[in-house]
Amino acid sequence: MDTVFLNGAFLPVAAARISPLDRGFLFADAVYEVIPVYGSRLFLWTPHYARLERSLAALDLKNPYRESDWHRLLAHLIEVNGGGDLSVYLEVTRGTEPVRDHRIPADLAPTVFALTQPALPPDPALEAQGMTVVLRPDFRWQRCDIKSTALLANVLLRESAREVGAGEALLVRDGCVLEGTSSNVLALHGNTVSSPPDGPLLLAGVTRDLVLELAEQSGFRTRRRTLTADDLGTAHEVWLTSTRRILAPVTRIEGRPVGSGRPGPAYQRIRAAFQKRLQAFLEAPPPSA
Repeated sequence: MDTVFLNGAFLPVAAARISPLDRGFLFADAVYEVIPVYGSRLFLWTPHYARLERSLAALDLKNPYRESDWHRLLAHLIEVNGGGDLSVYLEVTRGTEPVRDHRIPADLAPTVFALTQPALPPDPALEAQGMTVVLRPDFRWQRCDIKSTALLANVLLRESAREVGAGEALLVRDGCVLEGTSSNVLALHGNTVSSPPDGPLLLAGVTRDLVLELAEQSGFRTRRRTLTADDLGTAHEVWLTSTRRILAPVTRIEGRPVGSGRPGPAYQRIRAAFQKRLQAFLEAPPPSA
């Protein structure tokens, strides 16, 4: 994973240089996206690209490339880093200004950066025992629907979970459980899978939407509704979704077991449905250039 893309060039990561006057560095004036890669091919490219465009538009950042150009440069980045199963991280900042200034200057050339990361290895303990999570007050800003690089609050909240031995912090605002620091949350009650509705206080999850689709195809009902801590406490199963982990079972919340306290049968069904969808993706011919 030694080669990165920076402003039109593929180069070793050790040679990549970004100005300290870049507004992404100074103000987190930037957006990012993470896209899974299986068999050297970008998975769920269309919804990930659509989310990138929404984030850029929300910050009034001009998209530096057409969709086909993005796809082409990321495919080349995957190839030069060995391909296989991994993920791509891309970031677009507003660019470098001549002096540090809160005011947004006109006509800056955006900084474009991309790298690849190894796929997360299988976690037998997660599959057998599930994940422990904690609840934390959400003190992030009020535009969490933008996939901005302003992630300090997320980092601190995740660290507060790690300090007590938990794998994730679920964020609560006005009594509502919104999402994790880097994940979406879903709860199963009976035959219904629920997840909080999209809005400015959480990031619409591409993987979450896929899991809801797979749940419907597997015979579950799905709902977008407000979830509270009590809702999670009475759930038969709770899951987290994310780009790199895909689907993870939550088996303890604040020390209390969820359902049986073990990964449940619905989780296993959805996980199997995802593997089937992935296999179909890998067997399908790649789209024409």
